[in-house]
Amino acid sequence: MGTLIVIGLIAVYGGGILKFWNGFGRTNFNPTLTNRIGLSLLWPALFITNQSYRRNFRKALKG
Repeated sequence: MGTLIVIGLIAVYGGGILKFWNGFGRTNFNPTLTNRIGLSLLWPALFITNQSYRRNFRKALKG
């Protein structure tokens, strides 16, 4: 059971990275490679703590 939860969390994390990466052009962030990588990898923490990031993340996912 615990293994399924871990696999599910990894799938959600990976899916969030892919969706944000593909929709990055719709955000207000500076389109550099380092921004794209950093913001994509840190999306769960930034989504929870930063309202501006949350708005931009939702913009990226709407594509």
